[in-house]
Amino acid sequence: MQKTSPEISELKKRIEQQLKRKVKTPNDFIFLSGAIWERTHQTMSPTTLKRLWGYVDGADETRNSTLEILSRFLGFDNWDDFINEIHKNSDSDPVTSPHINAKNLNVGDRIFVSWKPDRRCTFRYLGDLKFIVETAENSKLKVGDTFFASLFIIGEPLYISDLTQGNNPPLAFVVGNKDGLCELKRL
Repeated sequence: MQKTSPEISELKKRIEQQLKRKVKTPNDFIFLSGAIWERTHQTMSPTTLKRLWGYVDGADETRNSTLEILSRFLGFDNWDDFINEIHKNSDSDPVTSPHINAKNLNVGDRIFVSWKPDRRCTFRYLGDLKFIVETAENSKLKVGDTFFASLFIIGEPLYISDLTQGNNPPLAFVVGNKDGLCELKRL
């Protein structure tokens, strides 16, 4: 499964809630690795956890065995049980953070976003949930790139689909994977 999927994001969020701390430093990954061993008696290396959290580059896909162990860490029998539970309760989590819903935008509206460490972009709305990058600082997104997105939420990663960069095939992309969006403004 893609490590940027909403299900894996929910898994990481719940793990951090159980730990009562964000997982974002090398010591946090060592701590989590130890906590997994304590609770499940199964090993998971801090490096595997760093790849999953996007702290270090690695495979885009997460192994099923990793997801099984992390699901058991949360008290589920397996990954499928975790997936079933989050889909069963998926509509019970209203968005309470400041946000912008693309459905409420007009063609030509612009959105400014920033995320850590020092990345900033301005997007112009083209309609039908499609955006074009107008400005980009310190980002893998470049001026002229287009993508689709529906909801921008402060403190949450921005999941975009069909990112088109030049003649490259479209791909899915996550903005602010570690800490989410820091700033969000309709210009």
